[in-house]
Amino acid sequence: MKIGLALGGGGVRGMAHIAVLEALDELGLRPNIIAGTSMGAIVGALYASGMDGRAIRQLVQRHIILKDDKLRDLFDKKGNLLKWVQAFSIEFSRGGLISSDRFLHYLLNEIQKTTFEDLEIPLLVIATDYWTAEEVVFEKGDLLPAIQASMAVPGVFAPVSIDERVLVDGGVVNLVPYDHLLERTDLTIAIDVGRIRTIGEEPIPSALESVLGTFDIMQTAALTDKMRHRKPDIYVRMEIHDVRMLDFGKVEEVFQQAKPSVEALRKELANRKLLPDAD
Repeated sequence: MKIGLALGGGGVRGMAHIAVLEALDELGLRPNIIAGTSMGAIVGALYASGMDGRAIRQLVQRHIILKDDKLRDLFDKKGNLLKWVQAFSIEFSRGGLISSDRFLHYLLNEIQKTTFEDLEIPLLVIATDYWTAEEVVFEKGDLLPAIQASMAVPGVFAPVSIDERVLVDGGVVNLVPYDHLLERTDLTIAIDVGRIRTIGEEPIPSALESVLGTFDIMQTAALTDKMRHRKPDIYVRMEIHDVRMLDFGKVEEVFQQAKPSVEALRKELANRKLLPDAD
C-alpha cells in the first residue's frame, strides 16, 4: 500500500509532526511520499532526507532548554543554543522581522541534501505566489529556496523570489496539502497543527498577535472549506492549546500535548489493519 503523508503548517506547533513520524517508525509504516507546508515542509524535508523521527527529535532537543536539563546539559548544549539564537535573530530585512537565511543554511547542514532529487522520499513543498494568489508546488530542483518560500510567514519572514515570482508562506493558500497526495497514493494521512485559539487574560490582542491570529483564522477557514469537498483518508487535528506560531520556548509542551492525538492515530492505523503484523 502506498502511503502519503501531509504535514501542515503552524510554526512551533509543527514540532508535533515529529511525534507522528516516531509513531509511524515504531509501527513499521514508511510514507512513500510527503507533502509539507511551512514547518511541515521543514520537518518533512528532514525525514525525507533519511533522518528518522527519533533523530529529528534529538536534533530539536539539542537546540532547546529542556525542563529536566542540568547545568552540565546546558554547558554541553551551549554551542547549539547559540547557533539556534543566531539563526532566528531579529533582522529588519525588507518584508519581514526575521531573516531566514541563517536558519536555512543551518538546516542545509543537517539535511545534507541540496535538491529534491537527492531525497530518499519524494517531497512536495507548498508556497504561495504573493501577487497572483496562486499555490506554487515544488518537487524538483533546489530544496532550500523552496523551503524558505514555504515558511515565509507574512510580516515575520521576508518573501522569497524564485523564477521572478514573489513567494510567501504556503499556508496562505493550503495549510494541510493532502489534496496533492490523493491521486498519488492508496492512503493519505493529513496532520493539522493549526492553532486552537482561546480567549486569554487580555481579550484584545496585541498588534503582532492580531496579525498572526488573523492569519490562523484565514488558514482554518480555507482548510474547512476544502474538507467539505474532499477529505483525506485519515485526518488528525492536533489538540495543541495556547501555543502561538513563534512560541519556540514551548516545544516540550507541544510534544506533551500531541500525545493523545498521536495515540489516536495509532489506534486508527491498527483498526485499518495497516500494521505489518496485522496480516
